[in-house]
Amino acid sequence: MKKLSALFATFLFALTMNAQNPTAMQTPQISVSGVGKVSIKPDQATITIGTENRGSEAVAVKKENDVAIANIIKYLKKMKIAEKDYQTQRVNLYKNRDYETKQDYFQANQTITIQLKDLANYEELMLGLIQAGANQIQGVEFKSSKEADYQTEARTKAVANAKKKATDYANALGQKVGKAIFVSDESVSYSPRPVMYAAKAGMSADMESLDQTLAIGEIEVSANVSINFNLE
Repeated sequence: MKKLSALFATFLFALTMNAQNPTAMQTPQISVSGVGKVSIKPDQATITIGTENRGSEAVAVKKENDVAIANIIKYLKKMKIAEKDYQTQRVNLYKNRDYETKQDYFQANQTITIQLKDLANYEELMLGLIQAGANQIQGVEFKSSKEADYQTEARTKAVANAKKKATDYANALGQKVGKAIFVSDESVSYSPRPVMYAAKAGMSADMESLDQTLAIGEIEVSANVSINFNLE
């Protein structure tokens, strides 16, 4: 019984000492962040186009808009764009008022997003969409078909950047970087950043005969990481 009491007293003493000195049980650590970036030339794009029509009769306006959309879809099929690569996003029909003329009118619009897998077809596609009835171009977002590979490369660079920072600090302290004990991915969702410039490299002769309107530029894939390393 006396032995148990002595062990318990020793255990309480150790806990008390550690509570009074929090660093007694801590291993020296360093916490750093790292950033990895990869700039690439995009090879795909998401194009958002739309149709808009106005008139005094709701049915007539909606029908006019529907005809334009039907012609656009026919054109997409003619261009051999897969059905899974285009989708209706919004369909609206509403009554509005022109306050200058004090006349009411109906407005119908619809938007479609198109996944273009070959940028060499951009000029021809856009011209054909407008001829088919599209009267709004709402945006073009550049993408890469090898997004996952570039994300892996960016993450690898982020870790290397973090370890380089930790090594710099450790060297200044006369210590060495040990194993990573905590890793946190701080990356946001993939968001390409366009850097615009005009380029004709690799385009076909037929494409070069058209006026160049697409500035492909580059997109940037980035990764951010926080890592805790032991110090030795």
